[in-house]
Amino acid sequence: MKSVRENTPPTGEETEETAPAAKGKGRKKEQGAKKAEAPAPEAPSSEEEWAYEVAHADASTDLAPIVGRNLRRLRTQRGLSLERLAKASGVSRAMLGQIELGQSAPTINVIWKIARALGIPFSALISTTAQTGTRVMRTGQSKRLASHDGSFSSRALFPFDEPRRVEFYELRLAAHAEERADAHPPGTMENLVVTAGTVEIDRGDEHHVLGTGDAILFEADVAHVYRNTSNTEAVMYLVMTYAETVG
Repeated sequence: MKSVRENTPPTGEETEETAPAAKGKGRKKEQGAKKAEAPAPEAPSSEEEWAYEVAHADASTDLAPIVGRNLRRLRTQRGLSLERLAKASGVSRAMLGQIELGQSAPTINVIWKIARALGIPFSALISTTAQTGTRVMRTGQSKRLASHDGSFSSRALFPFDEPRRVEFYELRLAAHAEERADAHPPGTMENLVVTAGTVEIDRGDEHHVLGTGDAILFEADVAHVYRNTSNTEAVMYLVMTYAETVG
C-alpha cells in the first residue's frame, strides 16, 4: 500500500462517523459580538487545510492499518466520537476518519496530538500484538515515522508489541531543518543524546545548544523544538519516559 499523499474524502457509502466535516463552515465572529472564551482548536475543513497531516512518502506505510485499528479501539473504549476527538486533538475529523480506515499514514506530530488527547503513550497507537523472548530488529525492516516534508524522521528501537513506560527512538533531522513538538502528558521526560551534527533544543523560554556527544534531560510537558543548525543531517537518540503506563 502506498503512503497517502493526497487524501480523497470518504464516499457516501462510508458511515457518518468517518465522513469529513462539512466545508465552508463560517468562522468569523459576528461584528460587535461579546468576546468569549477561546474555543478548542477547530479541525481543518478542507483537504488543502489538512494535507499537512499526512506523512511523507518515506514513512512506513505498513503502520497505517496498525494505527487505524488502535485508534478506533482506543477512541471507542473512551466513548469519543470523531468530532469530539478532533476538537480535543486539533486533528481534523476527516483525517481521523482516514486514519481509522487505514487509508492515511499520519505524521509524527499528528500521532502525538492524538495520543495526548486520548491520554495514552505514543506506543499505544503503533503497537501490534504482545510477544515475549528476544527480539532482533533489523535495519532493513525498521518502521519509520516522518514529518510531512520528510525533513524529520523517527525510528522506534523497540518492538511495537504493547504500550510501555519507556520508549527508545533514533531521530534524524535534515540540515537546517526544525521539528516542533507539542507538550506531552505531564511527567513525561525526554533524555536525548546527539551523535552527529549540532542541534538546538528550545523548551518554552529555555534555549540549549548540543554538539556531537552532548546529552540533555528535560520535562517534555511543554512545547519544544529540535533545530539542526549544521550543514549535515543530525542524528539523535531519544529515551522517552512516561509518568505511568496507560493501556
